Amino acid sequence: NEKGYAKLNYSLDVHAKRPDGYHDLKSIMQTISLRDDVVINVDTDAPWAVHCYREVIEDPKAEQSEVRLETDGFPQDADNLAWRAAEAFFARTGKRTSGLEIFINKRIPTEAGLGGGSADAAAVLRGLNRYYGEPLSIAALCETGEAVGSDVPFCVLCGTAQVEGRGELLTQIPGVPEFFVVVCKPDFSVSTPELYQKIDTVAIPHRPDNQAMESALLAGDLGKVAENVYNVFDPVVTSEHLELNYIKSICNS
Repeated sequence: NEKGYAKLNYSLDVHAKRPDGYHDLKSIMQTISLRDDVVINVDTDAPWAVHCYREVIEDPKAEQSEVRLETDGFPQDADNLAWRAAEAFFARTGKRTSGLEIFINKRIPTEAGLGGGSADAAAVLRGLNRYYGEPLSIAALCETGEAVGSDVPFCVLCGTAQVEGRGELLTQIPGVPEFFVVVCKPDFSVSTPELYQKIDTVAIPHRPDNQAMESALLAGDLGKVAENVYNVFDPVVTSEHLELNYIKSICNS
């Protein structure tokens, strides 16, 4: 069993588009306790398969209620980042398996900037690495995850880190105190690739101060942390979903 932890961005700055099609970014990311549960069965008699689902309680108000497994919208094959992570691990290590089944109990909302798919991929990398006696170091696992998705290296590392490049350049920030955050997922979802396309067409009026954010985190100054939270995608999304202003007003009250 392995846990795939969600991440959030204390700050996110996006810079020029690179020759490889990705954007250079600079962010301070944080692992949070919200997680998916990932179970990996190796050397099974079954062919490769991913079983990705969300548990839905039919009647939350009832003392006892049926639990339905919802699979709509979750890839059950090679389109799932967890599958691609397993392929990357076996390609990197030269290990072989007769069969592989991956079960993912989804709790992290999709298309919410919380890195749900990347968290699952990272969990698979860590789980397979442990099963085979840890042939790869954490640095090598992060490097392996780089080919799977931009957020996968951080989700392998976990904790608090400054993230640069397309997500592969990680600098851990140790000693950040534990504190609570509120995660609110509105009814709408936002595609990250679409956001990157849109941000190329607009001026960025404000950029985060990552140094100030890092200093506030290390000092445990939650007031300063809150003052420096900023994501350059914020005005792009808010212009299309004005209800975000209402959510922010509740959180700031």
